[in-house]
Amino acid sequence: MTPFSRTIAVLVLLTATFTLRAADTPPNIVFIISDDQSWTDYGFMGHEVIETPALDELASESAVFRRAYVPTALCRPSLMTFATGLYAHQHGVTGNDPSHELAHPQKEAAKYHALRASLIAKVDNQPTIMDLLGEKKGYLSLQTGKWWEGNFARGGFTHGMTRGFPTPRGRHGDDGLTIGREGMDLVFSFIDEAVGQEKPFYVWYAPFLPHTPHTPPQELFEKYRAEVDSDFVARYYAMCEWFDQTCGQLVDYIDEKGLGENTLVVYTGDNGWIQSEDKRGYAPRSKQSPYEGGTRQPTMFRWLGEIEPGDRGDQLLSSIDIVPTMLSAAGVDVPDSLPGLDLIDELKSGDPSPRDTVFGEGFAHDVANLDRPEDSLLYRWVVEGKWKLLLTYDGKVGRYASSHPRDEKRPQLFDLLADPHETANLAASHPDIVAGLARKIEDWWTVEDRTVLTVWE
Repeated sequence: MTPFSRTIAVLVLLTATFTLRAADTPPNIVFIISDDQSWTDYGFMGHEVIETPALDELASESAVFRRAYVPTALCRPSLMTFATGLYAHQHGVTGNDPSHELAHPQKEAAKYHALRASLIAKVDNQPTIMDLLGEKKGYLSLQTGKWWEGNFARGGFTHGMTRGFPTPRGRHGDDGLTIGREGMDLVFSFIDEAVGQEKPFYVWYAPFLPHTPHTPPQELFEKYRAEVDSDFVARYYAMCEWFDQTCGQLVDYIDEKGLGENTLVVYTGDNGWIQSEDKRGYAPRSKQSPYEGGTRQPTMFRWLGEIEPGDRGDQLLSSIDIVPTMLSAAGVDVPDSLPGLDLIDELKSGDPSPRDTVFGEGFAHDVANLDRPEDSLLYRWVVEGKWKLLLTYDGKVGRYASSHPRDEKRPQLFDLLADPHETANLAASHPDIVAGLARKIEDWWTVEDRTVLTVWE
């Protein structure tokens, strides 16, 4: 063998070894979670005023599911679903706090603290995605932003910001809520640390954005104040763009480090928000509601060179699909207990998603019974094709009754393709469709001792 041929042979061997190592290296995963933002409020979703250039660019490089949903339109249950891949009635965290009817936080502080601890303990009942990625593939994982389930380490994160209950003010993120609002350096430092250790990494970026308080940079507020009549709406619009800027900083850092081709970026939101024009709060049919303004959340998957980008049109997606898809991308066996779909093959090929039905459930903000999700049940719903059926239940609402007026107690059927804002209830004219979808809801989750508030018409 000549010296030249030996050199070629060595290069071929080195190339083959590098390729094998690259194939054996799981992708980094960056999970971006918007907090209280309507499905309509993006440039790529067609909003006429709000500008989201960073997320628009991400959408252009991603598989985009415009008809994607969270099963529960409230932050804590939704985030717990993102962490476990389970529905709220399965993971048990159906609301943000134990009901004050179980124990008064001031008058019965010790008892109420015990209830809070019991609710947090539900995170111990099943592995989180952070647990599985760390155990099976050696991932380092970072928690930032919203996190309700105690200290970050209890959720399986190796790094994090949230101290959690029972530390002072340890309710829903504490120190983690500064991320984005006060810079991104901690995320960047974590990425650098993981790269330096040659470890795959998982980032949970769930900033307190565009969530209230709506305190955007002044220049963004002035920009939108010139576009709309309401200061409340202008501040919310400005918060959406501020959040977009932080997403751009994060994705840009990934790409500038040369990590884009080995990083799966997933984007979604925890629940919707429609800003009231005359006050700080949200309008009806948004957060905490089962309507599109509460449950619909556009979802994106970007993995350069691996996932086929493009608009997935009318294809459905549920946030319960996110955990199994992430696990599959990382080469981790998906537990049989997870109800969601592994979509990684369809994302890579561009083939249609096999999901044809999405189920959801709505509960009271406060948990009436930590061991019986049915006691707080307000709604169950299903989307199949163009149809959405919404059933209303008699669960205990507690101190937030005004957030759940349940004005329409009859079954509600909507043609979402013709009527995406759910203005016309078609249940009376399509009783067969109502009955068929209601059976599917009951087959999905059979509920005992809870009744629909009125008979079907």
